Parts: sequence; C-alpha cells; structure tokens
Amino acid sequence: MRKSGTLGFRAAAAVLVAMVLVAGCGTAPEEEARDVSVVNRAAKTKKLTIGIAYDQPGLSERVAEGKFEGFDVDVAEYVARELGVEAGNITWRETRAGDREKSLRDGSVDLVVTSFSITEDRKTRIAFAGPYFIAGQGLLVRLNTNDITGPESLNGKKLCTVPNTTSAQTIKDRFAKTTQLVEYFRYSECISALLLGNVDAVTTDDVILAGYAAQNPELLKVVGKPFNPEHYGIGIAREDLSGRGKVNTAIEKMISSGEWKKSLDRNIGPSGYPVPVPPAVTER
Repeated sequence: MRKSGTLGFRAAAAVLVAMVLVAGCGTAPEEEARDVSVVNRAAKTKKLTIGIAYDQPGLSERVAEGKFEGFDVDVAEYVARELGVEAGNITWRETRAGDREKSLRDGSVDLVVTSFSITEDRKTRIAFAGPYFIAGQGLLVRLNTNDITGPESLNGKKLCTVPNTTSAQTIKDRFAKTTQLVEYFRYSECISALLLGNVDAVTTDDVILAGYAAQNPELLKVVGKPFNPEHYGIGIAREDLSGRGKVNTAIEKMISSGEWKKSLDRNIGPSGYPVPVPPAVTER
C-alpha cells in the first residue's frame, strides 16, 4: 500500500510540474502581445498599418486603387520613414471618424493620421503625438446660398456632420440651438446631401471644406470666418510613450526640414486655403 501511495504522489507531482512548465511556455506570447510600442513593431517587421481617410481632398484621398494623395498621407509616410518603414510597406486602412479610437485600441492600426483633433476627452482613451497642424472650424454651403454667413445663422437649418465628431454639436451648443443635426458616415456623403439639397450646410475643419470647395467651385463655397481651433494629432496607443516620443521627433523634423510646408503648398495651396505657420509640438 505504501508503494502504491508513493507512486500516486509522484504521478501527481509530475502532472503539477508539467502544468507549471506549460503555463510558463505560454507567457512569452502574452508578453509579446503586451508590447504596444509602434517603434518595436516597425523595427521588427518593417511594416506599419496606418488609418487614414479616403475622401478628404487635399488631406487624404484615394485617387486610384492603392494610390493615396494629400497632406495627411505625406505626414504619415514621413513618420513611417523615420520609424524605418518605407512607403511601399505601409498598409493603408480606411478609418472613418467614428472608428478612429476603436481601431487604435483593438490594434487594427498602428497609427491614425486623419485630421484627428486632440481633445482632453479623447486623451483619456488614446494618446496623440503632435499637433502637426492647426485648423479652424468652418461651414460649406451651396454657391447660391446667401442666408448662411456663419454659425449664428444656422438656427432652423439642417447641418451635416459625421458620427463621433464635435463640430456640429459645438455649433448647436454655442451658436445656434435650433440647428437640426444630420449625420452621415462620411464627409463625402454629406457633400452629396448638400449638393442634392437634403441639408443646408456641412461643418468640419475649414481645411477639409476648402478641398471640397476646390473640387466643386461652381457649386460650393466656404462661408464665414474660421472658429473653434482644431489641433490635429497623430493617434497612437495610450500606453505607447516611447512611440509618441519618436513620432513627435519625426513631426518636428518634417517641419524643420521644410517638407511640411512643401506638402501643404502642393496639396492645400491650390484650394486657396492660406497655409498657416507650423505648430509647436506639445503632446509629450
């Protein structure tokens, strides 16, 4: 009986040791999964997935299958090169306004460069590098519209925006409380609704609206003076402090090298939008 008991004890001990070893072997992938550093991922794979908009003329627009142009695209490519990733190794992913935070938090993109305004509320869930541009909020209307001259004249009007943005609500809260807010998934859909007469105006950042007006100068115009400054940042995982530092350095280098202004002159200048002075990087 003693021998049988001893064997039973040894067998149980062997099983316990095996379980510990198996558990130990499983920690490496978990530790690797916890590595949120975009710097490390870029160094290991020489690839990045970057979220951009596909329908913002001058900033980020798909002009052909697999081909994208705009200031945001140039910024993304410059930052990627500074992280050791060539433009050809970037996977571009359409990231609509309502999906930007989720895409960063679930890891489906490494960075988001989509006219992404830095706000204190968003910084509780993700982090930003930058800013790399400062825009003002604006209004886009049909060319024959004369009764909308600024945010105060939108009472009773239908105003188009996209989900999870702050522009339209800012107008309703601060300027015209009886504005009727209408949402579409993309700004390009708002533009179609405006051209069809289904809404009276579209609001977002003035630099985005200038691009749409430049595409349709015989049909659309930007009205009023810019208001409510918007600081564009590059979205990054909230825990990735080293990544944010490296991206900030890349933004500063793009500005100091003159590439920042060259890109704006090329992509935004033709719309007539006045190119601003470069911002100071403050997200540390």
